[in-house]
Amino acid sequence: MTVSPQNTGTFMLSKEIEILMAERQGLLKVAGAAAQFVAVLESQRLPGAVATEAEILAENVNSLSEDTLRDALKSITRAK
Repeated sequence: MTVSPQNTGTFMLSKEIEILMAERQGLLKVAGAAAQFVAVLESQRLPGAVATEAEILAENVNSLSEDTLRDALKSITRAK
């Protein structure tokens, strides 16, 4: 049985999707952890430079879509 270029392309695309989905899961865990960190952070108590970085983190977490943020928080809830 010979493997057609179409089958090879489909297989490669399938593997690439698997890789991207695994990467998404890792990024969701990072985003979920960042969201939890931002939620409990008392920015008034942070030194200036750290507060600036915390603000950048908070802005980026807050810019996530509601669905993505929900998925991110679920991903770390399951990991505990």
